[in-house]
Amino acid sequence: MVYRPLGLIFFSGLGSILLYAQSGNAMLDGTRTAVPVQTQTPKTPLSPEMRGDIFMARKMYREAIEAFKEGSPKDPVLWNKTGIAYHQMLQLDNARKSYEQALKLKPDYLEAMNNIGTIYYAKKSYRRSIAWYNKALKLAMGESRSASIYMNLGTAYFSRKRYQDATNAYQTALKIDPDVFEHHSSFGVMLEERTVEERAKYHYYVAKLYAKSGRTELALQYLRKALEEGFKERDKLAKDPEFAPMRDTDEFKILLASNPRVL
Repeated sequence: MVYRPLGLIFFSGLGSILLYAQSGNAMLDGTRTAVPVQTQTPKTPLSPEMRGDIFMARKMYREAIEAFKEGSPKDPVLWNKTGIAYHQMLQLDNARKSYEQALKLKPDYLEAMNNIGTIYYAKKSYRRSIAWYNKALKLAMGESRSASIYMNLGTAYFSRKRYQDATNAYQTALKIDPDVFEHHSSFGVMLEERTVEERAKYHYYVAKLYAKSGRTELALQYLRKALEEGFKERDKLAKDPEFAPMRDTDEFKILLASNPRVL
């Protein structure tokens, strides 16, 4: 699976105080001079979650797990993030147990539900992954974070070769977040599943979605990816109605006539 890393930015304030050191030499009037010295105040200690996030950004997953476990055992977010760290190390059973613990603490934690879905997807148990994604979507109620879940749902349908159901889920994801396929963020608290066996066909379907919504440049980009990955049904480029508005453009004609090397 391909996931994208979470960047964490934090700021620590640097203050200063004045200390007065007595000079070793007495002044003529018998007094000693006070010399101002600036020193930095101690930095505020990072919380276990912040330290864990930093380790995650550095792909130091074992250290991230240790940091998260130093936090409260009753914090569902820490359990969810611990699961993601295990997930990155492909320790799927440990990841699932962590997500389940997050759900015990917060039964309506849709991010944890989504992440359990990605566990079953990784194990090619697509029916179970679909069930968990749908369970999460019942709670999401069309809000912005549901776009990633709809995308995951579409990918699970796609892997079961239920292409129309996949297309419907992808279209819903795009309506909620027009750039859902272009996000390259992170570990946050919700995983996005983009691993498919039929990558050429997957990119072709994404190209159709972008063409249907009038985003020609992205449609061409994904068509090129599909061809580079060995998409063999080239006649569909000239037949599928989604590409009709693009067929008279020079870019589409060049792509249709090209024979890109299969990567």
